[in-house]
Amino acid sequence: MHFLSAITGSFAMPADENPTVAMMTAAYAHHGIDAVYLNCEVAPESLGAAVNGARAMGWVGFNCSIPHKIAVIAHLDRLAPSAEIIGAVNCVVRDGRELVGHNVDGQGFLTSVRTVIDPAGARVAVLGSGGAARAIAVELALAGAAEIQVVGVRPEPGTALAQLVTDRTPAIGRYVRWQGRWAVPAGVDLLVNATPVGLFPDVTALPAIDLDSLRPPTIVADVIPNPPTSALVAAARARGLTVLDGLGMLVNQGALAITLWTGVDPDRSVMRDRLTEIFTPIEP
Repeated sequence: MHFLSAITGSFAMPADENPTVAMMTAAYAHHGIDAVYLNCEVAPESLGAAVNGARAMGWVGFNCSIPHKIAVIAHLDRLAPSAEIIGAVNCVVRDGRELVGHNVDGQGFLTSVRTVIDPAGARVAVLGSGGAARAIAVELALAGAAEIQVVGVRPEPGTALAQLVTDRTPAIGRYVRWQGRWAVPAGVDLLVNATPVGLFPDVTALPAIDLDSLRPPTIVADVIPNPPTSALVAAARARGLTVLDGLGMLVNQGALAITLWTGVDPDRSVMRDRLTEIFTPIEP
């Protein structure tokens, strides 16, 4: 008998609307894993102190969400190969005395995408150029996507991500300046919203795109998990497009994190069912 549970958690700001804690706790309980998951609101200026605190208290690992996925790298000992290419971290794993940065965002998204499309040869447009966008763009490119259009308001990070895709993967990366309402070009196989637009509590917000340009066979995917049926997903579904909600990516990346921390491959249906219980979808 012992009384020292493994500690895991998440550092984000804001943190209150992050549902990760619910699905992780459900997975721990289902598999009898003696661990806790703490949802922590950490301001950017306190990130270093939070990482040092997790290190001092022997946490086995933690997630990083908005706005820490890039900034956390400065506080870690080393990066796993995929995180090094992406330049962003969403999962930190204790390895002996070291804290190692991984990125399972893109891997989780890729698992979800493969339920509706083979990314090999696909033309992809990614809205945004932050941590989630970087992970998704790189993983899709490594999976064989032909072209990644990075659609962003800020030229510097958008251009850098497009160049990263071109330089480090077989795909072609291209930056597209996001001005006004962006029209999705014909021939885009997959449109991904990798921005926080539409995240709770601003659940009616839509990315600045021309909704009339959303036409089949383009597939629309959103990384927003709360609400799972974001305003963009609802609008695309109403226009007859195939859609992917943010729960697929969230569940899959969470399952990968649990495996890295505990060695257990959790039942993803248990995790998704718990999230489904706590959300009321927005219907078109």
